[in-house]
Amino acid sequence: MKFYKYQALGNDYIVLNPDDFTVELTKEQIRRICHRNYGLGSDGILYGPIVAKDADFALRIFNPDGSKAEKSGNGLRIFSRYLWDTSKVGTKPFTISTPGGKVKAQVKQSGQIITVEMGRASFDSTKIPVTGPPREVINEEMEIDGQLIKFSAVTIGNPHCVILKDKISEALARKSGPKIETDSRFPNRTNVQFMIVSDRANIRIEIWERGAGYTLSSGSSSCAAAAVARRLGICDSQIKVHMPGGQIDITVSDDYSIIMTGSVTKIAEGTVSEEIFSRM
Repeated sequence: MKFYKYQALGNDYIVLNPDDFTVELTKEQIRRICHRNYGLGSDGILYGPIVAKDADFALRIFNPDGSKAEKSGNGLRIFSRYLWDTSKVGTKPFTISTPGGKVKAQVKQSGQIITVEMGRASFDSTKIPVTGPPREVINEEMEIDGQLIKFSAVTIGNPHCVILKDKISEALARKSGPKIETDSRFPNRTNVQFMIVSDRANIRIEIWERGAGYTLSSGSSSCAAAAVARRLGICDSQIKVHMPGGQIDITVSDDYSIIMTGSVTKIAEGTVSEEIFSRM
């Protein structure tokens, strides 16, 4: 089983091309491959390219716990870099279909920078989804650890919960993130972003990623946080999102269509030994 490993601002993914093996991956195998001690170690698996009906390529995304993800911003940039490295794309834009919607990507600076048109963000509770009556989920309240917090929910093809704070930290994300992720109002669970607005063009976030846990960066989380910052009227359309792993540039248009630009670095390629599955 051949693999390619990349990282996008500290968020690492393994690319597995289904043409390189004949056996379909099981949840147990996905968990083992992603394990930091017993496998290759990663924040998820990008399974593709798959034949697409309405796009140039199709992609499936798996979290390290074996669950499926609808969309991943960092994952899409990494997959685009893999397509570039394997000469499947050039400098012209191309489309990728995911369960969370179709995107348009373009590789720049010899694979170092990728721009992705991520689609349109929505605050509609029925699309995210969030339980309760149909509504825009903006500045609502929930109780976590005995405290009331205000949150806004948004989908960019996958669900997000954004909490505006005066102070954020890794410790906060690790403590409150898993409780918010599995809160009953989010039937499909949710990604969580704790956000500080520095000024109208800069925000900082700490991230708890659904199915993966604490992470240094996230493309879709950057898109979600930027969309919420603009929806709340506290940021303009061009927003730099700062995370522990680095910075992603986000453009939020008037209709909340999102364009994401960020870097990708190749780590390694090689072969996964069948032996790692022998003692699962």
